[in-house]
Amino acid sequence: MNETPTPRTVRCPTCGGPARYAPDNRWRPFCSERCRQIDLGGWASERFRVPDPTPPDADAAGNPPALH
Repeated sequence: MNETPTPRTVRCPTCGGPARYAPDNRWRPFCSERCRQIDLGGWASERFRVPDPTPPDADAAGNPPALH
């Protein structure tokens, strides 16, 4: 018997609704193109950020910026 596995259902990261996590859902892990675009817009507008431990006033070596 060749049984097709049932696709997993996950929560859409944008709206929290159900989203099929399967190859036939071209927007996975999102439930729709709209939710995918909202998430992309969030990254583009820097709403989502990865923290940077470097203080903004120092360079990579920890030196303060040069005064000109």
